[in-house]
Amino acid sequence: MEYVVTTRDLTRTFGSFTAVNKLSIKIKRGEIYGFLGPNGSGKTTTIRMLCGILAPTSGSGTVLGHDLVRGAEKIKQKIGYMSQKFSLYDDLTAFENLEFYAGMYSIPYRERKNRIAEMLELSLLEGKERELVANLSGGFKQRLAMACALISRPAILFLDEPTSGTSPVSRRMFFQIIQRLANEGVTVMVTTHFMDEAERCYNIAFISEGMLIANDTPDNLKNNVIEGCLVEVDLPGALQRTGDLEKLPYVKECSIHGPLLHVLLESERDLDALNRFTGVAATIIRPSLEDVFISLAKKAKRRVT
Repeated sequence: MEYVVTTRDLTRTFGSFTAVNKLSIKIKRGEIYGFLGPNGSGKTTTIRMLCGILAPTSGSGTVLGHDLVRGAEKIKQKIGYMSQKFSLYDDLTAFENLEFYAGMYSIPYRERKNRIAEMLELSLLEGKERELVANLSGGFKQRLAMACALISRPAILFLDEPTSGTSPVSRRMFFQIIQRLANEGVTVMVTTHFMDEAERCYNIAFISEGMLIANDTPDNLKNNVIEGCLVEVDLPGALQRTGDLEKLPYVKECSIHGPLLHVLLESERDLDALNRFTGVAATIIRPSLEDVFISLAKKAKRRVT
């Protein structure tokens, strides 16, 4: 099995603060690998180490066979990286931005026209190439930024919160492009807050306080992480009732999901007792990735405190 990214006890500290704490992961070629965690959990720091931008404090890792420290410059030549604040030039057209990045990546001049056309087609930007970037919507800018990161045809694409601030339609379109890249053998590592995006990943790593707390396929996470019986309750004044519910001896966790409550019971046998307490019939549900994420985050917080 070919792993294009491996880390072992990868750690980065800033003074007394540990941003990434002994992270060990493996990513296969052609995989969409989701990297999830709350703000400040270490996702961006990890990405920057894997891109050869930031040296680890301790631990080790390789990207495409190159050591993160000794081979940092070689790594940079073989990857695409789209940060949260990817630089596009507003006073240039979409075509001119692609032309600029083609030059930055030293793509031979005779190849540039075809490469730019390929990127415009891939990113669904045909017909927009002569538009000034300043006039493009957030979704178009996002896809152009990815096209610029891809113009060198990297083996791995690192995407750090690529869809924040864009519409649900743009996010779906963006992930369709990512899926096409993966089908063509490109490895994609993406950080995201959105559970619908995480569902599209082949594997997901959950990180909290710099530590890896789960790493598996979406289905395995939904089937195996949460222990107990998860139910959904349509309870008036749900937000005000969570404290009372969490005090019940058979309730393990309680969280708000829109107007509904998700309550984790010790077992299905406790369903009748919950119904009597609330006066509302609860429905047994299969955990979603959001349920898994909330449960993992709470467990991690309990361990720290």
